[in-house]
Amino acid sequence: MTNELVYCGAVELAALLRSREVSAVEVLEAHLEQIDRLNPLVNAVVTIDEDGARAAAAEADRKLAGGEATGPLHGLPISFKDTARTAGMRTTFGHPRHADFVPEANDLHVQRILDAGAIRVGKTNVPEYAAGSHTFNRVFGTTRNPYDPSKSAGGSSGGAAAALASGFQPIADGSDMGGSLRNPASFCNVVGLRPTPGMVPNTDGANVFFPLGVAGPMGRTAADAALLFSAMTGPTPDDPFSEFPAVAGAADAGEPSPQDFAGLRIAYAPTLGGRIPVAREVLDVLDPQAKALEALGAHVELDCLDLDGSEEVFRTLRAASFDAAWGADLEADPELFNHFLAGNIRDGAKLSGRDVFRAEEGMTRLIRKAAEFFTRYDLVIAPASQVAPFDADLEYPTEIEGQQLTSYLDWMRAPYLFTPLGLPALSVPAGFTPSGLPVGLQMVGARGSDVRLLRLASAFEKISSCSAVRPQGAAVL
Repeated sequence: MTNELVYCGAVELAALLRSREVSAVEVLEAHLEQIDRLNPLVNAVVTIDEDGARAAAAEADRKLAGGEATGPLHGLPISFKDTARTAGMRTTFGHPRHADFVPEANDLHVQRILDAGAIRVGKTNVPEYAAGSHTFNRVFGTTRNPYDPSKSAGGSSGGAAAALASGFQPIADGSDMGGSLRNPASFCNVVGLRPTPGMVPNTDGANVFFPLGVAGPMGRTAADAALLFSAMTGPTPDDPFSEFPAVAGAADAGEPSPQDFAGLRIAYAPTLGGRIPVAREVLDVLDPQAKALEALGAHVELDCLDLDGSEEVFRTLRAASFDAAWGADLEADPELFNHFLAGNIRDGAKLSGRDVFRAEEGMTRLIRKAAEFFTRYDLVIAPASQVAPFDADLEYPTEIEGQQLTSYLDWMRAPYLFTPLGLPALSVPAGFTPSGLPVGLQMVGARGSDVRLLRLASAFEKISSCSAVRPQGAAVL
């Protein structure tokens, strides 16, 4: 039998912990038991430190009993994405050459989450160097979807999303360059927010000027993701672009309601203005949701932001960053990386400084056009993924609705075409295919509107009622 604590929402669980109706030790043991029972099937948590977690939980209980100050995440268990450095716990980046790497210090967002009171349990699985939206690697193998273990959990934060859906933890961190928070959230029926760049400081990479990759929160609901987000935000001198103030832990505008959509100007972009193929079973879920928002009084129009050139900008800057990070390594050992990551690195090696600068100019144009677009609209809704979860044994989908795809990036356009625009974007559960596979709705807002976006996602959850649907596949029987 499943202990109900493992599917208790993070906000509710945090309140129970603060009131001492449950202890951190009790909460941890329930989650450890769930991991022990189901993780062999889904392979979401790939490193675990039960003794360390138990000691931290006991210390959390002691502090609370002693009247010491506790943070907003007090007692909540979390396993961190395996690309986030965790002091004293191995961080593999999904690559064999880091299989035994143990960092000496935590990444900033990890430290902030721990400082807020969370209990570190382990690490969640990723693709090789988080490159791709299907989670498998040569160190730990494939992460499987809790709703159907024969299917992909998405990626690159696939282990995090699967861990949430499986009841292994109530909150999860992730990162997103081309959809790595949004795609797995869509596949696993959870919420993943790609924040406005700078909202969560970029201190974990070598290039603070690179705006495509960001860290962000995940939760089974938007409120749970918002709780974690509050611990991750706030400026730091190490990132001069982190000008945004820390986000308050709870919204002060009252309970989110479907009526929050009344009067909103919403652009619905089911195929991003004809730029991408989308599986019919995905659109069959999203089209009725757009109509439901219109019925609530929103002004919904078929429209899309100007994404012309976004493809080239994203692929150019991504490839350039890959070459900068790993080009010399690939030259020294051509077999070091999987074939599609190696191809991206080689693409980057072919670029000139002029190519990169022009891509940055293209990104500037996109950002300016997006700012103008949001003077006319309040929200954009679109698919979070072009497909429903696919066979976990595939490297990537090669066809959508009869249209052949030529690379492992082609099926990820729905999220990544928004990335160069510098906007907050999230995936929120929207429904299920006839075979019971989750589908997420992508919501995109104006720069800096992250909190409002989370509130609208929370209001949407009251319409779709999908967030409460637990996995019913082999993983939970």
